[in-house]
Amino acid sequence: MSLPDVEELLAALDPEQRAVASSPHGPMVVIAGAGTGKTRAITHRIAYAVRTGVHQPHRVLALTFTARAAGELRTRLRTLGVAGVQARTFHAAALRQLHYFWPQAIGGPAPEVLAQKAGAIGEAVGRLRLQVDRTALRDLAAEVEWAKVGLLPVESYAAHARSQRREPPAGLDATAMARVMAVYEEVKAERGVIDFEDVLLVLLGILRDRPDIAETVRAQYRHFVVDEYQDVNALQCALLEAWLGDRADLCVVGDPAQTIYSFAGASAAHLLDFPTRHPGAQVLRLVRNYRSTPEVLALANGLLRGPGGVRRSGSVELVAQHPSGPVPTIVTHADDPAEARAVAAAIRERLDAGEPASGIAVLFRTNAQSELVESALSDLDVPYLVRGGERFFQRREVREALVLLRGAARSDDGTVPLSDLTRDVLLGAGWSHRAPSSGGAARERWESLSALAALADDLVALDPAATMGDLVRELDERAASQHAPEVQGVTLASFHAAKGLEWDTVHLIGCSDGLLPITMAETPEAIEEERRLLYVGVTRARRNLTLSWASTRTPGGRATRRPSRFLEGVGAVLGGSAEAAEAAGGRRSRRTRGGRPAPAARSACRVCGATLSTAAERTVGRCTDCPATYDEDFFAALRSWRSEVAARDKVPAYVVFTDATLMAIAETAPSDRPALSRLRGVGALKLERYADDVLAIVAAHTPGTGA
Repeated sequence: MSLPDVEELLAALDPEQRAVASSPHGPMVVIAGAGTGKTRAITHRIAYAVRTGVHQPHRVLALTFTARAAGELRTRLRTLGVAGVQARTFHAAALRQLHYFWPQAIGGPAPEVLAQKAGAIGEAVGRLRLQVDRTALRDLAAEVEWAKVGLLPVESYAAHARSQRREPPAGLDATAMARVMAVYEEVKAERGVIDFEDVLLVLLGILRDRPDIAETVRAQYRHFVVDEYQDVNALQCALLEAWLGDRADLCVVGDPAQTIYSFAGASAAHLLDFPTRHPGAQVLRLVRNYRSTPEVLALANGLLRGPGGVRRSGSVELVAQHPSGPVPTIVTHADDPAEARAVAAAIRERLDAGEPASGIAVLFRTNAQSELVESALSDLDVPYLVRGGERFFQRREVREALVLLRGAARSDDGTVPLSDLTRDVLLGAGWSHRAPSSGGAARERWESLSALAALADDLVALDPAATMGDLVRELDERAASQHAPEVQGVTLASFHAAKGLEWDTVHLIGCSDGLLPITMAETPEAIEEERRLLYVGVTRARRNLTLSWASTRTPGGRATRRPSRFLEGVGAVLGGSAEAAEAAGGRRSRRTRGGRPAPAARSACRVCGATLSTAAERTVGRCTDCPATYDEDFFAALRSWRSEVAARDKVPAYVVFTDATLMAIAETAPSDRPALSRLRGVGALKLERYADDVLAIVAAHTPGTGA
C-alpha cells in the first residue's frame, strides 16, 4: 500500500481540518462538532508534523478516554505511515509512568491497582456501622471518585459538599460521607493497594515533588494531543499541565455540546477557558458534518437552541455535507411494552428489506430500558448486542476461544478452509450455528464468538489462502490496540455508551419527561446535561431517526407521562402523529389530573408575582414574606411523618426532606409519583423510598385526591 505524500495529507482535508493539520506548533484548541471529522483532523495533524520533521513520533503523546479510541488513533496513524506515536488513555499513560518511577521516587515495586472499589467501600461502611445496602455501594464509590478527580481532600469534602448543596448518596449526610472516604483510605493502606484515581494522584504528586523525574518525562514527551477534551476532569487537567511544564505544544479537541460526564467530574470549562490558560492559542472550529443528513442536523441544531432560540455556550451550528434524507419522526405509544414491540417490528421490516443489522441501533437513557427491547427483538428473531459492558478481548468466552484458536493454529495444515475450521473450533467453545432464543448473557456470548467467525470470513475474502495462524496474528494485533472485531447485530446501548459511534438507522426510545430529563436531574445544570445527552443520541444517526415515548409504563396504567420538554420548539423538523408533533411543537397541556397546574419549580411568586431569588423560594413557589397557601394541619402531618422516618433511619430530619420541600408538597398537593418527582428536593432515591408514604398523607389531607 502506497502512503500519501505530505501534500496529499493536506489535500484530503476540508479547509477547517486543513487549518488544524497544517499548524503543528504552539497551543491550539479545536471546537469540533459531532461528525465533523475531528479524529481525521488530529491524526493528519500528527502525521503532517512527523512527515515534515517538526515532531519525532516517539515524542508525541496522544491522549483519549477509552482504549477503543486510543486503538483507533494508532490504527489511523499507521495507515498514514506514522509509527511510534504513543496513543493511550490518561490512566494507561499514567500507570506506565508510575510503574517506571515508583522504585526511584518511593522505593520497591508499585502497589497493585484495586480492580473494584465496592469491596473496600463495603468494609469501610461496616467499620463505621452504617446501614447501607449493597446497591448503594456503587453510588458511594462514585462519590469517592467524584471527590478525587475534583482534587478534593477528605478533610474538605463535607464543607465543599454543603456549599455546593450536593446530596451524598445512600441517605448519608456530608459528614458521614467524609468518614466513609477516610476509612476507605485506611482500608486501602492496610491492603497495600491503590485505586484508579490514585494512579493519577500519586503520579501528579511525584511530578510536583521531584523536578528531576518531571524533567525526564518532559524530555520524553514534547508534544501532546488530547481528544474529547470536554471530558477532562480537574485531576486529568492538572496531570496534563504537569506533563507539559512550561511548553506550549498542546492541541486539545472537544465539543462542549457533548459534555455528558459532569457526574464523574468532567467539565467543559477546561475546553472553553483554554485560550485564557494558554495565551496565544489558536481557536479553530469544525462545523462541516459528514455523518448525518440535513434533516437529522436540523433537529440536532434545534435541540441545542431550545425553545428560546439561543444557542448553548461554545457549541457550533452543524452544516450538513450529505444530501437530504427522511425527516426524523416522533411516535407515541400506549405503554413501554407496546413501544418495544413497535421498535422491534420496524427493525424486522428493515432487515427483511436488506438493511444490515450492524447499521441499526436502539438507544435509551437507562440500562433498565433494554430488557423489553431485547425480549421484543428475540421474539422476532432479530440479532442484537448490548453495548457498554466488558471490553471485547477481556470477555471470558473470547479469552477461552483464543486459547482454542491458538491450539488449532499449531496443527493447521491448510486442508480445511479457514472459515470452516474457525467455526469447528468455536463449536468447542460453546458457539452454535443459530443464535439462542434467550437474551442477556447467553446472547452476548454468542454474539462475541460470532464476531470471531465473521473476522475469519473477512480474512478469507482478502486472501483465500489465509490460515488459522493469520487469524490468530490478526486477533493479537487487535487485542493489543483494543480494536475489537465488529459484532453483527442491532446495537442496544445507553446514550452514554453510544457516544463516539454512529449508525444508519437509530431509534431513541423513552423520550419523555422523567427519562429525558431523568427524574434525578433537579438543577438547571443537570437538566442542561440531559439536553446534551439527547443531542448526542440524535447525532448518532446518519440517515433514519425515530424518537418515541410511551404514555405509561405498564399496559392499563394511567397515562401520566408527557413528551420530553427538550422537544418543545422542534416540532417543525419532526414528522409523526399529529399528537406527537403538537407536543413537540410546545402546544401540549400543562395540566395534571383534576385541572390543577402541574407542580414544578416556579420562577415567579404564586402570591404576588415577583421574581423568586433563592432556591428555597423557587422550591415552594412563593416569596419568603408572602403568606403560605398550604393547610397548617397538612404541613404538620408531613413534619410528623418526617420526624418518625428520621428517628427510624437514624439520620437528621433534613436528610429525609427539607422544610422547603415539605412546604412545596403541602402547597402543590402532588397526586401521583410523576407530580411528586417534579418538585425540587425529590430525587430518584427519595422518590423510591418515600413516595408511597407522602402520597398517602396527601390523599388524607386533600379532598378529591388519591395516591
